Amino acid sequence: MTIRTTFCLTAMLMLAGLPLAVGGADGRSNGPAAIATLRIEPADGEYLAWADNRLAGPIEVILRPGAGGDVPSDPHLPARASIPADGSVLVARLRPASGRSGSLRLSLEGVPGSSNSRPRDVEYLPPLQGPARIDQGFGGSFSHEDVQNLHALDFAADIGTPIFAARAGTVMQVEAGFRASGLASGDGRARANFIRILHDDGSMALYAHLAVDGVQVRVGQQVQAGQRIGLSGNTGFSTGPHLHFAVQVNQGMRLVSIPFRMRGVIPAR
Repeated sequence: MTIRTTFCLTAMLMLAGLPLAVGGADGRSNGPAAIATLRIEPADGEYLAWADNRLAGPIEVILRPGAGGDVPSDPHLPARASIPADGSVLVARLRPASGRSGSLRLSLEGVPGSSNSRPRDVEYLPPLQGPARIDQGFGGSFSHEDVQNLHALDFAADIGTPIFAARAGTVMQVEAGFRASGLASGDGRARANFIRILHDDGSMALYAHLAVDGVQVRVGQQVQAGQRIGLSGNTGFSTGPHLHFAVQVNQGMRLVSIPFRMRGVIPAR
């Protein structure tokens, strides 16, 4: 009934002329795809730390020193950067002491969206056709109490029910290969299939808990309001088949759900 879509990428820079080793998203296997990659390039006695955006929409990242202490850099770590869709940004120049050996651990955290978004008050279309039952509304006590999901709606929907775009936008991010569901582990919150659509005002609609291979659009695709985009399912942290819908913005490296109006729907708790 909830979903987490931030990520943390860890890397270990081997000093004294040895190469860079990069870990996966959250350091876990079988987790969600990272929204950015950390790229280190040697250059005239320093190392250039680049972040590459893998989404079809803006993101923000912050590079922090990991275990092993600080390192001289420009700017000083932690360093934050905004990255446009499919773009790359030099986050910091790392300048470890001359002759130093060993390793330098780095952590890159990323959040979808731009802090410069200015959401407009618009009316959204229902993401399901025909009568729909809301199993959990705004501020629902089961799983809609954190900032990412506070203003979210859970629509009861059988697996395979068609889902339609509630508003026009660009497909920014998708996950389609997860199969498991249940409440046994909090990790399940990050293992739901979903579609994230970026709107022209910088807000983002999230359609989550989709069926296995239930994504029917591609990253970068432009979609219109009312266009079919996927199939409802029961993946991730979920008690049963449903569609989780939320409108989110990035507020200072934090995903926050915001209130919205939807035609014919009262977002009760």
